[in-house]
Amino acid sequence: MTIIASLLRAAELPDSPTARLDAELLLAAALGKSRSFLHTWPERIVPSDAALTFAEYLQRRRGGEPVAYILGQQGFWKLDLEVAPHTLIPRPDTELLVEAALELLPATPAKVLDLGTGSGAIALALASERPAWKVTAVDRVLEAVALAERNRQRLHLNNATVLSSHWFSSLAGQRFQLIISNPPYIAAADPHLVEGDVRFEPASALVAGEDGLDDLRLIVEQAPEYLEAGGWLMLEHGYDQAEAVRDLLLTRGFEEVHSRTDLGGHQRISLGRLPC
Repeated sequence: MTIIASLLRAAELPDSPTARLDAELLLAAALGKSRSFLHTWPERIVPSDAALTFAEYLQRRRGGEPVAYILGQQGFWKLDLEVAPHTLIPRPDTELLVEAALELLPATPAKVLDLGTGSGAIALALASERPAWKVTAVDRVLEAVALAERNRQRLHLNNATVLSSHWFSSLAGQRFQLIISNPPYIAAADPHLVEGDVRFEPASALVAGEDGLDDLRLIVEQAPEYLEAGGWLMLEHGYDQAEAVRDLLLTRGFEEVHSRTDLGGHQRISLGRLPC
């Protein structure tokens, strides 16, 4: 029989940049407890079935599988979301999109579109913060649509709607005050695609042509047909793509084009406004 503190000390995750955090999350899940429980009761004995589950989790993590996929959940904004291998794992950097959107539009009624919603992270975060907004979330991957809908139902967010659509394909005739997206933006030959957690994530949610801009080009080109006059388009992109995305927006006639910086000091999102 082993206590919590001993299991955590013995946990070996040599290739993880966040080994201690990973071990705590995995042990807490195996016990059905919170991380704070581990810190409060380090001398508690771990039942044998939980210890076995923890050992299995550690083995999967040593193989490179992301903690979010092992546990089937990930925190984003103020929400706990179900995640799965057919969707991108929501990342803290993407919360910048949510912050910017909440600053951009008032809390009064508005129609908002999230393109390529994946787990529903962005759309559901916005819907949770702005009850008066009507948020539409779309994805072309049917498993992602089903996952986002499960998250929506579990969070009781009745002001959000999840639809199957390849970008704008199912949205004819609709217009929005804000279109927001975290699309694929990694170049096909990027060496990071074979490193770390990204190896386990779906390439369709990551890769966008030779320069990583294919989907961003398409969205910028088509978005004006689905925006209200004076509506905003807001896009996440790679750390080195801000200038290229601003150029796309300006060429398409958007105004007030600018970029915003993430916690790492990179220009991570760019946005522009359709002329009134």
